[in-house]
Amino acid sequence: MTLREIYTLLDGISPFELQEAWDNSGLLIGSPDDTFDHVVVALDIDEQMLDEVEEKSLIITHHPLIFGKLNRLDFSHYPAKFIQKMIKKDIFHIALHTNFDKTHLNRYVAENVLNLANIEADDFVCYGDVPEQSLESFALEIKTKLGLDKIKYTKAGGTVRRVALTTGSGASLLKHVDADCFLTGDIKYHDAMEALAINISLIDITHYGSERFFSQILCEILNHNGIKAIIKNSKDPFTIMQEIK
Repeated sequence: MTLREIYTLLDGISPFELQEAWDNSGLLIGSPDDTFDHVVVALDIDEQMLDEVEEKSLIITHHPLIFGKLNRLDFSHYPAKFIQKMIKKDIFHIALHTNFDKTHLNRYVAENVLNLANIEADDFVCYGDVPEQSLESFALEIKTKLGLDKIKYTKAGGTVRRVALTTGSGASLLKHVDADCFLTGDIKYHDAMEALAINISLIDITHYGSERFFSQILCEILNHNGIKAIIKNSKDPFTIMQEIK
């Protein structure tokens, strides 16, 4: 199979034209007529993965390895270090990032992981309802469903009924959200201050914790289309230090 053929298939699943202007989804390493023997699906590319995957593999990730301006290839630095390994092993790379957020990932997490009701999608943001409850109770429920080691939240209102969700890093969308509580990752101090000012509670569901379902979703879609793919998920780069007694 050629990269052109699988690119066309992926474009039908989640059109690349839907990606944000700042994004870099698409075919990033390889030429359209290149052929591959294996398909690997992952959230990110890491060094251990590149050591383990077979030659002539296609790695399809959520996050693009090449992001932003790349002025030179210094093989002692990221991402050039990974690109060098990939070229030596004939490993190709396609990314499905913000386009896949819009078509699949946000809705999947809202519906299948968090079990929100009455789900509606508005570009990057998914909305849904939960039984009315305290923010503390809801945050604990989210922690359990996402399998997080800890949960961080900002409490602005009394109870939670209407919920908004953006997987990954969506705090920049806060001013456009109309809900009691906004679930997203990478929440910063000033995001929390803004949320308090506009009376929206926040729960930080972490970048990795909210997007780690990408591989499962895409692998199932590819298998359904007759393409055998394996999952080689990278690990969360952060470690939570537990209390030392």
